[in-house]
Amino acid sequence: MTLPQWLQRVRWPLIAVAATLMALGCLGIDRSDQFATGIARHAERQAIHVTIALIALGLVMVPSYRALCRHSYAILGGTLLLLVAVYFFPAVNGAHRWIRFGPLSIQPSEFAKVAYVLALARYLMYRENYRTLRGLIAPLAITVLPVVLILREPDLGTAAVFLPLLFVMLFVAGARRLHLTAVVAASLLLTPLLWTQMSAEQKSRVTSLLNQTQAGERPNGDAYHLHQAKRMLALGGVWGSAAAGDAVDDPAAYHLPEARTDFIFCVLGERFGLPGLALVLVLYGLLVWQGLRIATATREPFGRLVAVGLVTLIAIQVLINTGMTVGLLPITGLSLPLVSYGGSGLLAHAIAVGLLINIGMRPGYEVTREPFRFAVG
Repeated sequence: MTLPQWLQRVRWPLIAVAATLMALGCLGIDRSDQFATGIARHAERQAIHVTIALIALGLVMVPSYRALCRHSYAILGGTLLLLVAVYFFPAVNGAHRWIRFGPLSIQPSEFAKVAYVLALARYLMYRENYRTLRGLIAPLAITVLPVVLILREPDLGTAAVFLPLLFVMLFVAGARRLHLTAVVAASLLLTPLLWTQMSAEQKSRVTSLLNQTQAGERPNGDAYHLHQAKRMLALGGVWGSAAAGDAVDDPAAYHLPEARTDFIFCVLGERFGLPGLALVLVLYGLLVWQGLRIATATREPFGRLVAVGLVTLIAIQVLINTGMTVGLLPITGLSLPLVSYGGSGLLAHAIAVGLLINIGMRPGYEVTREPFRFAVG
């Protein structure tokens, strides 16, 4: 493939959407720095993260994604080892989620989501593997391992992504509806067991959703996060503070815990109002639409399943994050893809977008040097 042909195949709209979301994230993080006490330079750090993420996105597009097929199980195994390794590092705010090397830190759970999609796609590309109820044991095992390790960190939000991701990928791969129903039924039956394994903090996030306070009240505990999130959206009004100015002069009114990570959607709403929030949702809609177009155009099964998985991964996180900020879902601590602060999450989702573009550039089979043999790994 010559360079002009390669450039012609690149899905430039996807790159533009991803870059715009990253830029909006930097603007939101800069706004949250204005509310922080003391000197905060998170926006500057995020700009560095964005630069690294865009470089990674471009690099992922170059080699054929099919090379990942034969290494997908090893990649998942490596991320599982990293999920175990986090327990050998000091906890941060009571959670073992990061591996630290001096000033650098890595959050393995972010990369585990992408590795999980690759490994599950490799298994499901062979139809005979999962067309029986017995054949669903392997996908469930592939799912349970990272979920258990992530729940123990604890990280309820990231763990909650895996089950709906498994269901969608099984459905798209062609699993029998009876078997899918059995998987859903088993998940519902295991819900009480999951509740017993949740920490008191995780349980309080669920109960606070069911006991939301009125606008004039200021609750304590986890309910305070949801109260301030909704208040931040209200302070932005229709057009946001960028156009109308600050609603009040009291800095305490704008205090929002984890504003640059879990609640960046609220910060963008405060700054840019309803038009800003609509723009964010439209951009995510375009990203999902482009990803689904790539999946439907891809004739190679591994690439098609990976594309569906990555699109589903991003869509689920957007739904959970935006839902929890407005009080429709429990606060789970899940970041907004490509927008929230954090190098690991931004890099992992940039890799996901790069893989989507990579698949879109190679929608058909590629024949190897050996005749009558396809290069699908």
